[in-house]
Amino acid sequence: MRVPRLNRRLTLESPARVPDGAGGYQQAWVPMGVLWAELKARTGRETQVAAAAVSTVRYAVTVRGAPVGHPERPVPEQRFRDGARVFHIRSVAEADPAGRYLTCMADEEVVV
Repeated sequence: MRVPRLNRRLTLESPARVPDGAGGYQQAWVPMGVLWAELKARTGRETQVAAAAVSTVRYAVTVRGAPVGHPERPVPEQRFRDGARVFHIRSVAEADPAGRYLTCMADEEVVV
């Protein structure tokens, strides 16, 4: 395995339920920390959602490994943020047998 080039600073965010002031809840995103990552675009497609074109690109995001349950280990349903760009994490797996790196498959959606 080649050593990944971790040259992108991404913020790991986790969903949280917060009161909306009217007796209900809404979803907010809470920063969990900053991770250095390597991003590689994989596949892309364009779909129609509610009469708007949406471009979706899947990325392989490689970050340093962390033990299961550690707050710096990404999990599905979390997301990475790079400024205004958002990458929704779909799956996480060890990139090498020693667990030094993790590969997260993540989607970025943009309304066209």
